[in-house]
Amino acid sequence: MSKHRLPLRNADDRKRVFAWLDRAPLGEGWRVEFLPPIRTLPQNAQLWANLDDISAQVEWYGEKLSSEEWKCIFCAALKRQRVVPGVDGGVVVIGAYTSQMSIEDMSDLLEVIRAFGAEKGVKWGDDAAN
Repeated sequence: MSKHRLPLRNADDRKRVFAWLDRAPLGEGWRVEFLPPIRTLPQNAQLWANLDDISAQVEWYGEKLSSEEWKCIFCAALKRQRVVPGVDGGVVVIGAYTSQMSIEDMSDLLEVIRAFGAEKGVKWGDDAAN
């Protein structure tokens, strides 16, 4: 049996899930997962706008970081992730990915970013009209 993923939008989707369950083999190792909705497109747009603002305005320990690098820092802060030695030296953050964050987790991440930015005096692009 192959892997199935389906958003539950309506009664037909629910019937499809029940049909898959009826055909699913019983036995050790098989599982069913119900996951909350992942982050929204507006949340994702806000994330990158905020990260771009921070990247343009904040120096971190004498360095300018990319938006992607800032995302790693904030995800690590939100999830209290671990840092481990890299295979060839350096360190690796064992982290979360925003693409699979729940709406609630993404809201929390945006809060962390905005609070940090406020501490650093970041001028937000979305506040330009104010």
